[in-house]
Amino acid sequence: MFRTLATLVAAPNDPFTPADAVFTFHPEQLSRWLDEIWASGGVSTLAPIFTDNPVPLGDPAAIRMTAIPSNLILQSFQSGVARPAPPTTFPLPFGYNPPAVGLGGKLLWDHMFYAYLLESTGIFEIFAEVVRRYVVGESLPAPSVETMAWVRATEELFFRDPPLFRVGGLTSQLRPDARVNRRNAYWRMFGLDLPHPTPGVAGQPWKRDAVATSNTRFIEMWNELLRQVWLGIENDRNTSGSNPTDSSYVAYLCQTIGEMLRLRRLGGMLSREEFSNVCMLSWFHLTVEHESAVVRDLSANAGLAGGNPADRLATVGARVGVAPSRQARELFELGTVVSPLLWSIELRMFDAPQQAELLYRSRDIVDPRPAQTMNRIIDLWQSATGERVKDLAVTVRKPAAQVRSAQPSKLLPTSVLSAGNAPTAPSTNGHHPAVRVPRP
Repeated sequence: MFRTLATLVAAPNDPFTPADAVFTFHPEQLSRWLDEIWASGGVSTLAPIFTDNPVPLGDPAAIRMTAIPSNLILQSFQSGVARPAPPTTFPLPFGYNPPAVGLGGKLLWDHMFYAYLLESTGIFEIFAEVVRRYVVGESLPAPSVETMAWVRATEELFFRDPPLFRVGGLTSQLRPDARVNRRNAYWRMFGLDLPHPTPGVAGQPWKRDAVATSNTRFIEMWNELLRQVWLGIENDRNTSGSNPTDSSYVAYLCQTIGEMLRLRRLGGMLSREEFSNVCMLSWFHLTVEHESAVVRDLSANAGLAGGNPADRLATVGARVGVAPSRQARELFELGTVVSPLLWSIELRMFDAPQQAELLYRSRDIVDPRPAQTMNRIIDLWQSATGERVKDLAVTVRKPAAQVRSAQPSKLLPTSVLSAGNAPTAPSTNGHHPAVRVPRP
């Protein structure tokens, strides 16, 4: 959501970036703005456009029953983010109540898989250490006032309990650890663990209460979907010979994946968790997506205005002694392009064979962008995970071999762990893994 906000606020003057404009909002404004966005409906407003089926949040009332009442938002809970600055005769400080961004159009948040892929880069642990060092000592380069505004907002929004009754209030006496809570959501929705240990946490408590309700077959079905779509892309380019592409099977895979994901959302379960997780990861993504103040102060510039966020993250990580995933470059882009695809699958847009063909057909078709996006997803997924989805020979099941991690990136170094806590072995998700980890 914060990446979306950066596209809506007025662009500041050099050297400041749209990211800096977002980071200099007061954290109370940003917290209230998230509740305003949640109350506006998000992806649930797309359902009437594409389908008459229920919205992909488990229940049409999932947002209405959990949002702050609209009269309170309009009367006493306004964030100020969506309102123009009041008339004034004196210049406003940079970042104070910028021009209106509006709520007329519904702003959509990313799918939970975006949060999983972004957190797999190690970005949360890296910036947690950045914030910690800035607030407890002076081991990092002297910050600018804009960086300290980012530090204050980051700590207020993501490293303390949020104000009572906010949509992002997910920690309590019953589930006090936000890191464990996020892993619990990823495990239940995708049957996947993050590829690095949890600092200060022994074992895997996020799996204890999930029992048999996690989607442990998600990654198997997802890899098979990518293989079948690649088969379709290859044969769409052929002008003669047989065509083994089966649009009905592609549609079946989309239907199965959609059912698995929707089953975890019954009654609105995991909806607030998803919203909170993707908002937090978009904040850190935005931090390295631009040459923001914190990036400049840490001398983590990528060299070009359009530089890659993975390069900036690697430099920031080197500053604090935490190495990101070697596949961070692919994971950043994957999170962005996979999110709308999974929302579309949950909206049942590809459940019919005719619609499923859009995922791989680019010839003799009005809009080839879905197939082009799928081609890019397949390239990135194969590069990030080592899963040879373009090699159809790997669909043949092989005898059991050495059990390897089912995660898409390598472990963070043990230096990020608290003293006395050994790293937990990556989970195999209870079956022979479909995703392989590139060796360090």
